[in-house]
Amino acid sequence: MSDTRDTSISDTSGLKRSLRRKTGSRNYNENLMDELIEKHLGAPLRKKKNRTQQDLEKETETEALIALSLGFPIDELLDEEINAGVVSTLGGKEQNDYIVVRNHILAKWRDNVHSWLSKAQIKETVSNECTHLINAAYDFLLVNGYINFGVSESFGSQIFEDSTEASVIIIGAGLAGLAAARQLMSFGFKVIVLEGRNRPGGRVYTQKMGQKGNYAAVDIGGSVITGIHANPLGVLARQLSIPLHKVRDVCPLYKPDGTPVDKEIDFNVELIFNKLLGKVTQLRELLGGLAGTISLGSVLETVRQLYAVAKNCEERQLLDWHLANLEFSNAGSLSNLSAAYWDQDDPYEMGGDHCFLAGGNWRLIRALCKGVPIFYGKIVHAIRYGEEGVEVTTENQTFQADIVLCTVPLGVLKKQTISFEPELPERKLAAIERLGFGLLNKVAMVFPHNFWGEDLDTFGSLRESSRQRGEFFLFYSYHTVSGAPVLVALVAGEAAQMFENTSPIESLHHVLSILRGTFS
Repeated sequence: MSDTRDTSISDTSGLKRSLRRKTGSRNYNENLMDELIEKHLGAPLRKKKNRTQQDLEKETETEALIALSLGFPIDELLDEEINAGVVSTLGGKEQNDYIVVRNHILAKWRDNVHSWLSKAQIKETVSNECTHLINAAYDFLLVNGYINFGVSESFGSQIFEDSTEASVIIIGAGLAGLAAARQLMSFGFKVIVLEGRNRPGGRVYTQKMGQKGNYAAVDIGGSVITGIHANPLGVLARQLSIPLHKVRDVCPLYKPDGTPVDKEIDFNVELIFNKLLGKVTQLRELLGGLAGTISLGSVLETVRQLYAVAKNCEERQLLDWHLANLEFSNAGSLSNLSAAYWDQDDPYEMGGDHCFLAGGNWRLIRALCKGVPIFYGKIVHAIRYGEEGVEVTTENQTFQADIVLCTVPLGVLKKQTISFEPELPERKLAAIERLGFGLLNKVAMVFPHNFWGEDLDTFGSLRESSRQRGEFFLFYSYHTVSGAPVLVALVAGEAAQMFENTSPIESLHHVLSILRGTFS
């Protein structure tokens, strides 16, 4: 049973109530993350002369918190660090000192992501006795893309010390391909990117919509930066000085007849929803391996009936809204999600608030493309690889290099439109066959004026039946970042599948009827 997931536009944090978390109402500037952490701990990141022992402890604590927000544990090493052999002996003083140095490097670069951070700069603020730890931590963080990445102009002149003449062909100019291209070029590789479409960005696509001077930048594909702290897209936005609008937690819900949901009932049903998810967690521990063969949807419904909750119509419709939101977070129907693995990527979620990027995510794509040689309209048909290198064949051209990096979508690999010679290893073929991917749909609309409220970034709409629960259940308002009054209605779960066979005009009329009934 596949675990479908769409991480770029979903919120997989906490108990899956996307975009309705209680957070402050403010926009991000390029230093906001550091400011928040400094305020929390009461110590600046920048080094001061004549620091006391208390200052040093505060500084170390601040840097540990920043590292934690970036996905590093407080007092342990990542598996990748262990495999890289960053310390000679696990545990003990050397590992503890390494973690302090590593956290310091992360914090120092996050303090100024516009400039390349060198080893020499680190050595100015760390004891000479830790030179070997500086080398180990710096090299690991650099090679694995935790520091010195992005689109800052100052990075262009920086080349990895052990530069190479090796050449790389990257297939696909989406976020993965473009980020890899820039990283490899900074390491001294010769890189070209082959893209089948006539544009870069892949699933990130900002479209100009509107008429008569009322135009808007609308993200048709991935549209929300989900978690600002460890998200590399947040770093790119800081480097480009692009404003980020925090998605506010005010998200009113409306019944099918357009009337607001009672706040007390909303609170109680949300509590029930979270408790049901908690029971699923307990049950899968009891079931062990059997939980992998049972769908999340069936377990949730069984538990709901067992505890006799959400029985009346209003409560059931409201619970359905939360289930639709869960399907949106996972980009798939609950019937296709495993009760054992539906939340398997929660430990890797990015902390912090969700944000809209002013002007659309295309601004990040355009910056990533700068200086990268990209060939458009090159649909790859075959990849031949061996000890002598690789040969990539398109419709009318062949490219040769030492290495190929294939970043095409999972769906393309499943269709086997690219032949590999020799065939991919069996473990990779099995993974491609076994992995699932989800489906989300949306209807984007530009209006003459904002009739839903300037203080709303999201609002929800309940459906009559459970089967329809994901149909236009959540609306995004992009008026703060798009340049015009824009609403995007989301479709998730089984409704997203049915949407595929619905005409655009019919879908638009349906959305407008919901809006008229709610904001008459």
